[in-house]
Amino acid sequence: MHDIRAIRENPDAFDAALKRRGADAVSAEILSLDEKRRATIKAAEDAQAEQNRASKQVGAAKAKGDEAEFERLRALVGETKAQVAKMQTEAGELDAKLRELLLAVPNLPLDTVPDGADESENVEIRRWGEPRQFDFTPVEHFEIGGVKPGMDFATAAKLAGSRFVMLQGGVARIHRALAQYMVDLHVDQHGLTETMTPLLVLPAMMEGTGQLPKFGEDSYETREGWWLIPTSEVTLTNTVNDEILDGESLPRRMVAHSQCFRSEAGSAGRDTAGMLRQHQFEKVEMVSITDPDGGLPEHERMTAQAEAVLQGLCLPYRTMLLCTGDTGFSARITHDLEVWLPGQNTYREISSVSYCGDFQARRMNARFRPSGGGKPEFVHTLNGSGLAVGRTLIAVLENGQQADGSVKLPEVLHPYLGGKTTLRADGSLG
Repeated sequence: MHDIRAIRENPDAFDAALKRRGADAVSAEILSLDEKRRATIKAAEDAQAEQNRASKQVGAAKAKGDEAEFERLRALVGETKAQVAKMQTEAGELDAKLRELLLAVPNLPLDTVPDGADESENVEIRRWGEPRQFDFTPVEHFEIGGVKPGMDFATAAKLAGSRFVMLQGGVARIHRALAQYMVDLHVDQHGLTETMTPLLVLPAMMEGTGQLPKFGEDSYETREGWWLIPTSEVTLTNTVNDEILDGESLPRRMVAHSQCFRSEAGSAGRDTAGMLRQHQFEKVEMVSITDPDGGLPEHERMTAQAEAVLQGLCLPYRTMLLCTGDTGFSARITHDLEVWLPGQNTYREISSVSYCGDFQARRMNARFRPSGGGKPEFVHTLNGSGLAVGRTLIAVLENGQQADGSVKLPEVLHPYLGGKTTLRADGSLG
């Protein structure tokens, strides 16, 4: 959410920043509503002061025996009280409308974010690793011989419908090993605090990180009013919701492995084959809470942490700086990691690492007390996939596939697989 004072001070700059990401100019609407709200609040305060003065005079008139003045003042008090109540109600309604409007406005991109309409205008920062040269035509993950016994879409569809999968045997164990490897790497080498969080959250938590109210159709709401998390960014970031932190405790760096749920609204026809785009999936999520000075350095640090997972797995990837038109609602700047998938002969997103500034903190009222003293300030928040487990499984399977239908597995996974090094063509580990 945005600081209304910043919009008042420079509405043209605010609208220009929104225009860069293809959003409509809204400062005039925001400021008009804000002016009405402030005028109503002032009128209510003035009327309250008049009511207080008249109330004091009522007693004085009664003591003097001036019955006419007493009755006039008493009527004035009653009339003014009703006016105050009406104006306070109106001010509350205007305040709610202003908040609703501000909640729907996306974050402003940093000046360093390149202009662009969509993902075709993202900018490549660097590449790591060389795509393997195959002496046969590589296939997609679900077509690999050794994968087919352990990746059951038909049974999943019977149980839950489309965009679900059942993993079994060797494939299921590789999937679990990947998640364990990621968490261990982030905890042991990157110093993140391992965290387990709820999968169901209150609406205010979804609002805090920007999923609500604008993107409710992308997630699942229960009959009881809870929401299934689309990512543990929601829970990890909201651990500081409505808190005032000690500045000495920052940065806070957390990681969680969780189930995630997304309705994939609007994605009909996209990535329908295989398990690239699912309603239920697992992700290892990183979240950092910093002071304002630490935000951008932390963004580089988190990007490197996500890259380290891919490097450990020896998976070729490229790091992209998203343009304004492809940057997410809550982010000021985002790096995407795109892993090479030989079965598709292209790079596909496997991680997004975003710096949100104080945008989420204002929605959550999450602040910190500076170590040098002074009034509390809003924290800055960051989040990033480290990594999406299912997509990493896809990359491992496709990059390690062999002509006979088996898959050679990355060395870092061997200890998590009981020393097994290969997914055999029959789906077993060996």
